[in-house]
Amino acid sequence: MSRSFAIRAETWPVRGRFAISRGANTAVDLVLVELGEGGHRGRGECRPYGRYGETVDGVMAALETLRSPVEQGLERSELQDLMPAGAARNALDCALWDLAAKASGTPVWTLAGLAEPTALATAYTLSLDTPESMRTAAEQNTDKPLLKLKLGGAGDLERVRAVRSGAPDARIIVDANEAWTLDDYKNLVPELVQLGVMMIEQPFPEAQDDVLAALLRPIPVCADESCHDRASLPGLVGKYDMVNLKLDKTGGLTEALAVRREAEAAGFGIMVGSMVATSLAMAPAVLLAQGAAVADLDGPLLLAEDRSPGLVIDAVVIEPPSTELWG
Repeated sequence: MSRSFAIRAETWPVRGRFAISRGANTAVDLVLVELGEGGHRGRGECRPYGRYGETVDGVMAALETLRSPVEQGLERSELQDLMPAGAARNALDCALWDLAAKASGTPVWTLAGLAEPTALATAYTLSLDTPESMRTAAEQNTDKPLLKLKLGGAGDLERVRAVRSGAPDARIIVDANEAWTLDDYKNLVPELVQLGVMMIEQPFPEAQDDVLAALLRPIPVCADESCHDRASLPGLVGKYDMVNLKLDKTGGLTEALAVRREAEAAGFGIMVGSMVATSLAMAPAVLLAQGAAVADLDGPLLLAEDRSPGLVIDAVVIEPPSTELWG
């Protein structure tokens, strides 16, 4: 039976402007993979990310190199050896999971040997901005119990204080996206303890994070840019307390499930995150995030519009994806 293979670039507008330490976006560029076989359709979505040297054209070209084996019936297990971890493999891996579920009439969670998923709450991200603007954003989102603050170095203490003032009851995690120096860490952490910050995500650049092994960590520190696939885990031991698993970094749900098992066995706490993208990208991550310490899957809430049908999200509570969306 022949299989069709379509690759499409898409641009989705962000709600307002989304900024982190590396820059700001008013739209996100995504790649959609669609497979067709026996009257069934499987889809996967990824966001090529410049931090990892990815571009839309590069991801589409990488996927195109696998056109022949995909159309001839490539299996997920084979894909892991043919393509490295990253956005391109994620889109194809998730499309293969979706196609298998549709063709068999069996949900992905069953195929993967997982428990039936339940609703989960996601963190809600406040974009990097001035302290005053971030306080206003916090005041507008006091219904969100867990706020994730994008930070950038200079002025970060004022930003966190402003958010705490605007949302005094919220739990807070902060994400520096590799922007801090050693002095930033030493100066900020005691203050962040007093402000009730629960977690610090990727304070230092990946190439400079060895310093964490010698630092006190009164607030758990989570690896994001330093954590990719299973091969990256041994280098994180002794430096990080948690790992942030993202499908675009692991190269799909197949590897992400394996990374989670090994990370938990190594004693890491689990955060499941995502790039800013549509519900199609979040749907497989909802399965991965079941029982995780932190779920950060608010991508659709940060867009001006979403796919239809998308995930059902009540404030920050995400229902498991419908089979019409994915899986």
